[in-house]
Amino acid sequence: MPPSFRQHGAAIAFLHTAAVHIETFNELARELAPDLKISHAVREDLLIATEKAGGVTPAISIRTQEALLALAEGGARVVVCTCSTLGAEAEKAAGEADIPIMRIDRPMADRAVREGVRIGICAALAPTIAPTRALIANSAARAGRDCMMREFLFDDVWPAFRAGRLDDYYTGIAARLADAAKDVDMLVLAQASMAPAARHAGALSVPLLSSPRIGFEAAARIAGVGV
Repeated sequence: MPPSFRQHGAAIAFLHTAAVHIETFNELARELAPDLKISHAVREDLLIATEKAGGVTPAISIRTQEALLALAEGGARVVVCTCSTLGAEAEKAAGEADIPIMRIDRPMADRAVREGVRIGICAALAPTIAPTRALIANSAARAGRDCMMREFLFDDVWPAFRAGRLDDYYTGIAARLADAAKDVDMLVLAQASMAPAARHAGALSVPLLSSPRIGFEAAARIAGVGV
């Protein structure tokens, strides 16, 4: 499946694995940095392949890094991978690029380990759990912080996302967050696609973090724009 590109030469180039993320980040740009030019590439095939394989294979890793490096050569100041399942591949590609390549959830993980000790990882896709757990552990180690993690997999709602029933997807996640919050002091939504569930969750007993806004703000700062 070929990539879908929009707006070359942007300050921030995003690599998504679902087209739904385009409007999410366009909205953030309009709100936080209306003069910032952004672009989008969509590679649904990468996440579909990861789902079929049950995780990121060496071939998927190479294809993801190639896609990110191609964006890095397009004139952007920073490239952002918005897929948490493939986030580690972004940080691998960063070492080969002349500009920063970041994963959208690294700023969220850094904040989680600063503000929480018992961190609950919520995911709707099983292959996202391991890379998110590794990410938070790495952020904790880099910050010299100790943390404990609990994992909450809501994979029964993932078919709703795949079918385009986004309201069902968001409300299904939201309905589970209160229970997940009982034994932790911080919840993180592992996938960017889960972020709108926060609007449906009501008041929770612990803070709830998601990656799009936190990650966009970090990317904008890297691109030289204050938000």
